[in-house]
Amino acid sequence: MESSDVELDFQRSVQAVLRELNTPTPALQSNRGMWRWSLHKKVERDPGKSSILVRILLRELEKAEREDVRRVLIPLLLTLMYVLTKATGITEDLYHRAYTFCTRLLTLPAPYSTVALDCAIALKTEAAIPGTLFQRTVIAEQNLISELYPYQERVFLFVDPELVSASVCSALLLEIEAAQEQQTPEACMRHVVSHALQAALGDACHAGALNRKLKASSRRVLEYYFHTVVAAIEQVASEDSPSRLGHLERLEEIYCSLLGPAAARRHCVGDLLQDRLPSTPLPSPYITFHLWTDQEQLWKELVLFLRPRSQLRLSADLEALDLQGLRPDRDLARVSTDSGIERDLPLGSDELPDSSSSEMERAALQRKGGIKKRVWPPDFSMPGSWDGPPGLHRRTGRPSGDGELLPGVSRVHTARVLVLGDDRMLGRLAQAYYRLRKREAKKFCLTPRLSLQLYYIPVLAPQVTGQDPEASRKPELGELASFLGRADPWYESTVNTLCPAILKLAEMPPCLDTSRTVDPFILDVITYYVRMGTQPIYFQLYKVKIFTNLSHDPTEEIFLTELKLKIQDSKSPKEGSSPRRKGTAEGTGAELSVCYQKTLLSHRPREVTASLRATGLVLKTIPASDTEVSGFSHCTSPNAASAANCTCLHVSVTEVVKSSNLAGRSFTTATNTFRTSSIQVQSQDQRLLTLWLDKDSRRTFRDVVRFEAGPCPEPCSRSQKSKMAGFHPHGQEREKNTAKSSPLLMPINTFSGVIQ
Repeated sequence: MESSDVELDFQRSVQAVLRELNTPTPALQSNRGMWRWSLHKKVERDPGKSSILVRILLRELEKAEREDVRRVLIPLLLTLMYVLTKATGITEDLYHRAYTFCTRLLTLPAPYSTVALDCAIALKTEAAIPGTLFQRTVIAEQNLISELYPYQERVFLFVDPELVSASVCSALLLEIEAAQEQQTPEACMRHVVSHALQAALGDACHAGALNRKLKASSRRVLEYYFHTVVAAIEQVASEDSPSRLGHLERLEEIYCSLLGPAAARRHCVGDLLQDRLPSTPLPSPYITFHLWTDQEQLWKELVLFLRPRSQLRLSADLEALDLQGLRPDRDLARVSTDSGIERDLPLGSDELPDSSSSEMERAALQRKGGIKKRVWPPDFSMPGSWDGPPGLHRRTGRPSGDGELLPGVSRVHTARVLVLGDDRMLGRLAQAYYRLRKREAKKFCLTPRLSLQLYYIPVLAPQVTGQDPEASRKPELGELASFLGRADPWYESTVNTLCPAILKLAEMPPCLDTSRTVDPFILDVITYYVRMGTQPIYFQLYKVKIFTNLSHDPTEEIFLTELKLKIQDSKSPKEGSSPRRKGTAEGTGAELSVCYQKTLLSHRPREVTASLRATGLVLKTIPASDTEVSGFSHCTSPNAASAANCTCLHVSVTEVVKSSNLAGRSFTTATNTFRTSSIQVQSQDQRLLTLWLDKDSRRTFRDVVRFEAGPCPEPCSRSQKSKMAGFHPHGQEREKNTAKSSPLLMPINTFSGVIQ
């Protein structure tokens, strides 16, 4: 194909991606998301044309900047970075042009400046040391052993078998296994060596002969050249001013050593024309598939990721699990529980053991009555999320959470937890996330060593043929996915379009022929999402206290999207024989006492108490319209000063309205809505209530007489305040000033966060 024809073909594909992005409801819904995938596939099949696509993307980015079309900036920029990660033979001029463009975007507000900064740092590294992005991505995602780059990543794909059909689970599992059968450690090491040499040497590298030599090499020889190439790149990358010329000379030596001087100098025109530039694929990340059947399964998998099964034993009592080596001994100190006065010691405590015994030696080193207690540094604070500190290494292929939360403890593991399902699955994820945070507040083990990234792909049940579409959508189970799509247009175009493809894959007969090469569309989109989706949107978790008896302690639960209340038909057994008040309508709602904190623009608390008769009540946490998304944007950062703006419940009460006319009394219903940060509801006429959390029938609570709902605080907030108070002379004053607990926010990664 002529160069002009190739450029025209790429130009049409890029324009198709932009049209799909700018069209809310395209004509062909089934083809949404295919244009971006096909664009990357064209480059993979013919990597020599990568520079043409890079020029087209840069041209479109500069055009969008001139015309101030910010909607397409992040999608085009992420597409450009994804191409550059895989490409070879990109000139320094193109790298410099892309880097200069990213620096100009730093003057824009977030998230544009945030994404541009990550891309600019990656471009600067890749321009100086070609092949760095590819190498680091493969090493981390495939868990290849390298002392110079010890980072490891894993994608945990969780599916609830009660919410997702068995055919969908089987189809996804087969596609993942088919792709990973070809991604052996030897193949991944060959890809790293081949791509690094091609990226550095360009046309001077005979790619065909190189790949043939690598395939014919033994495992020992392959490992030698793999570690040699990694050392050459990482040593240059660690320098303050990396020398591109010195890097090229070193890789030329490796290339000549691998092929031999004679073969390395042979560049016959006939060979070059006959031996087309082969493709060096970027392997998909290592994905483990899990059916979510155990409440503690997420925590177990994270622990096993940090410690192999051979070095860790899971006991029946999870709290008694000994995380060997996960807690540094120097973070422990001795805290005495006695007064230090001799007469206060128990009888017999002054009797010393024999001087020759081993007990005498231990007694000299330990104080009686002491217990092990963790002593935190005075300037240490528990992180509000598992993301890790944002470092300048992001988007260079290094995981985003490798900062040190504790001195000497590095975060070299990144767990990317991807859940498939609807709002009910997210409610289950919220429960697991809360338990993780609560467990870490007691035993700070995983957070210093693990960066936890959460991802979500909506999978909704298909509509039943012949059923009313409105009826099939009730209850709405994709509210959070719709919100993410409104907040991030690239998420809507790339991720929200996967549901029809997944359901279509489940209907297809399984292909058991692993020798036939196929293009796994769903796996490719998942890979693109977990690699490029680095901007989280934070969602407030809510805690509800459920009372079935006012004299007993309540049951505490967590919900993320919705709490629904209905009136039970039966009365309370204790009060079933009490006389009914005059004027009440039997079976028409219940008398409720509602007390809530009204949300005001001034953010000043205002308590409202009301008594009303209602048939139901719904608390929703997700904005229902596009106009409310901008008000939710403060949750793109967990440390924002106005993070309290996110704690807003949207309450809808179906109230019974009594009216009198000539025909007598009549009762009608009216829906009243308001916003609040917290609410308390109690039945006043002995009618029992039923609660549903996160639209999940498995989380139904009956015979409820009262409930209290509000923002869930960070589990470690209270314990952290007590720890911090011990290091300050004015601990009581400090605790009063920080009496308001920080809210617990759960991050879900998208491509850009909330677009203003």
